[in-house]
Amino acid sequence: MARVKRIPGVDPDYYRRQAEALLRRHRQVLLLNDKELEAIEEYRRRYNIKTPKAELLREILMERILSGLDESHPTLF
Repeated sequence: MARVKRIPGVDPDYYRRQAEALLRRHRQVLLLNDKELEAIEEYRRRYNIKTPKAELLREILMERILSGLDESHPTLF
């Protein structure tokens, strides 16, 4: 009788936990003045950006935060 090799698959619970971790549950409100909003709209027009403003702002904010954390990581010396 031949032995059947079991190929380990990814646990379905892993995918479920990953999907749940990416859900956006924490609402944050951002208030802009007229000039700031105008600058964002001009940026979107100039570079033909069609994504929603929320997605654009989230992307810009996270890029800035992650680059700042990357630059200020602890060093040994």
